[in-house]
This record gives sequence, C-alpha cells and structure tokens, in this order.
Amino acid sequence: MPRSDHSSDSSSNVSYDSDEDYRLAQKEWNESLEELQQLVLVLLLPWVGKYFGRRCSYWLYDRYTRVGLGKSFFMGEKPLAWTFFSR
Repeated sequence: MPRSDHSSDSSSNVSYDSDEDYRLAQKEWNESLEELQQLVLVLLLPWVGKYFGRRCSYWLYDRYTRVGLGKSFFMGEKPLAWTFFSR
C-alpha cells in the first residue's frame, strides 16, 4: 500500500516538473521575441528610414530643379482646372 502512495506522489511531481518546464520555455520564448523586436528597431528601422528618406529627397530635388521653389512646386506644374480651360 505505501508503494501506491509513493507512485502517486511521483506522478504529481512529474506533472509539476512539466508545468515548470512549460513556464520556463514560455519565458525564454518571450525573451527571444523581445530580443528580435529590439533587433528590428535598432537595425532595420533606421535602414528603412534612410532608404525612404533618400528616395524622397531625390524626388524633391528633381522637382525643385525642374520647376523651382514657388507655387508650382507645391501645387503641381499645371493646375488641373487650367488644363481643362485651355482647350
């Protein structure tokens, strides 16, 4: 009879250990995800911002060299209404 009590205690310890292992694995997984997010924020985000910033600046500089810095730079080279009335 005492052996059956001992076996039930060991099975509860096994389930406790597996629960503890699950919690530990979940904690490590969450830490890995946080590290990956930090990696993206530190490395990838500045690179993407640099790429789109340069692309936008090249486009704006090209527009500035074509039309100058005036009303046409901000509103367009020809207003849309002007094209309809000039025909």
